[in-house]
Amino acid sequence: MTRTVIFNADDFGVAPGINRGIVHCHAAGVLTSTSLMVHGRAAQGAATLAREHPALAVGLHWDLDGRRAPAPDFTDPAAVRAELELQLAAAERLLGRPPTHLDSHHHVHRHDEVLPHALEIAERTGLALRGSSEVHYIGGFYAQWEPGVDELEHVGVAALASILEHELAAGWTEIGCHPGYVDDDFRSAYREPREAELATLTDPAVRTLLGDLGLRLASFAEVRAPGA
Repeated sequence: MTRTVIFNADDFGVAPGINRGIVHCHAAGVLTSTSLMVHGRAAQGAATLAREHPALAVGLHWDLDGRRAPAPDFTDPAAVRAELELQLAAAERLLGRPPTHLDSHHHVHRHDEVLPHALEIAERTGLALRGSSEVHYIGGFYAQWEPGVDELEHVGVAALASILEHELAAGWTEIGCHPGYVDDDFRSAYREPREAELATLTDPAVRTLLGDLGLRLASFAEVRAPGA
């Protein structure tokens, strides 16, 4: 079976520099997909860039941590469902079309209070939900495994090569990433590694390695949820 790889960037829309970096990784590197935070301060700018780059698959990055908008009451199933639906509708308005896939900031959709609703929405829309579709998710391309400690070697070319060579199963794999340009006003615990990720994802050696390993590069636009 052909092994197919999707490089998907979280946090599209969180800040202008992150948007620019994601689009650069798509135009000059191996990034094929990204996930939009509809409550991000640069969400409208992200939507504009998405229209300018139609080959970039744009999904929804549900944001429920309360930093950009009030978090729902997780003890109230109706409130959780309403917020998920609200953000889905917002993504459709911003993009002018449905998103190509579904995931969430800090993987909150996997929590017991959220997952049943996320699964129902994925089934209704026919969109792949991270962790619940045919696409195997790998989150190891990340530089901060201890809070506040950046270890940039984990997002270098050698680290990504190791993932591609040793961690991919047959079928589809999503490699999560967080590239971007870090502007002075960008507030996040994960800052400098974003530009290191950007450098790796645009390094010609990565595309060469994909070819050498016989890996097919694709986007979430080609993936549908089971039964869709």
